[in-house]
Amino acid sequence: MNIKISRGALRGTVQMISSKSDAHRLFIGAALADQPTEMVLNGSSEDLEATLQCLQALGADFLRQGDNIKVFPVEKKEELAVMDCRESGSTLRFLLPVAAALGRNVLVEGKGRLPQRPIGILTELLREHGCFVSNDQLPLEMHGQLKGGTFSLPGNVSSQFITGLLFALPLLEEDSEIVLTTEVESRGYIDMTLHTLKRFGIEVEEGKRGFSIPGGQQYHSPGVMQADGDWSNGAFWLTAGAMGQPVTCCGLQMDSPQGDKAILDILKQFGAHVEVEGDRVTVSHGKLKGCVIDAAQIPDLVPILCMAAAAAEGKTEIRNAGRLRIKESDRLAAMADCLKGLGVPVEEKQDGLVIHGGKLTEPQGEIRIDAYGDHRIVMSAAVGAALLGREAVIEGAEAVAKSYPAFFAEFIRLGGGADVL
Repeated sequence: MNIKISRGALRGTVQMISSKSDAHRLFIGAALADQPTEMVLNGSSEDLEATLQCLQALGADFLRQGDNIKVFPVEKKEELAVMDCRESGSTLRFLLPVAAALGRNVLVEGKGRLPQRPIGILTELLREHGCFVSNDQLPLEMHGQLKGGTFSLPGNVSSQFITGLLFALPLLEEDSEIVLTTEVESRGYIDMTLHTLKRFGIEVEEGKRGFSIPGGQQYHSPGVMQADGDWSNGAFWLTAGAMGQPVTCCGLQMDSPQGDKAILDILKQFGAHVEVEGDRVTVSHGKLKGCVIDAAQIPDLVPILCMAAAAAEGKTEIRNAGRLRIKESDRLAAMADCLKGLGVPVEEKQDGLVIHGGKLTEPQGEIRIDAYGDHRIVMSAAVGAALLGREAVIEGAEAVAKSYPAFFAEFIRLGGGADVL
């Protein structure tokens, strides 16, 4: 699906959807718990549906009541479980260790770029601890019972590997230890996992080198749980406010462990005005100036921050973002292409971008932006095109369904122009 974006301001109030990152974790905790759990959600997405279907394949069940979902815990099954992770890296990397801890015989599949995304570190750890894993990329088969012990892995490859092990290891008979051989990146996502585990009564002790996890633990259902509002997707609207007219996002908790709430500090660094009142966050335009952004802990914010940088006067340098090359797309290359298409001077580095804001060049002919099948590229391009005053066609705009199916409905409601071609 191609969508034509018209130039113009976005302004108004958005009720934020539930955090995909939080809901993934809550669904897994609920599926492993001792009693059913009522999940209160505001909206869903393709990635969350992938996690639900994979948990169902492992023996959980669900009852939908509007947007809310009642989760019935996993029951032991003997037959082969087919886990289709679709394009969800979180689903794959969280649930592969969980399936191993449950001793399940599984066939794991995926589509898009997911079969090419790296999981070799994780599959090798599972082999070292008692499992047969047929391949280091999808599709793969796995069987055998995961055993506890010491799990050594780098902390700067994927926080999702660590999260998957943190969910799985409490289920084992033996005690376990996760030893991190490098500094951790995307620390906020690990904090979200630890927060979820605590809510389900799981004990994890953090040390200087990693985590100690006692075996033989039981997940205990809190009864009713509500997923936090989504700071990652809220960042698109908040950045729109920084680039133009005021935008307010409701339902964003300031005490959330989500690392992407750092968007507020970064927009302030650019020079935007930020107001917080309870769970309402309003961002409005200031005199934006280029700055240096360390993306090691907030990689998912980089695409939309590129648009703030394009609107800011002077140079913005985004550093420590090399892992973006192995996301749903090579996000550094994709955003460099997107910015160039919009007339923004940009230099692509191996682990980052240098963006020269306030120096738009006039495009030659129609602007067409390839989203590379990546939901964050689509949303960033839409916000950027509208607020930089460009008419542009975004190719592959249906990718927003991965995390934010209602994005374009909200975009239009806030005053944006978006026409399906």
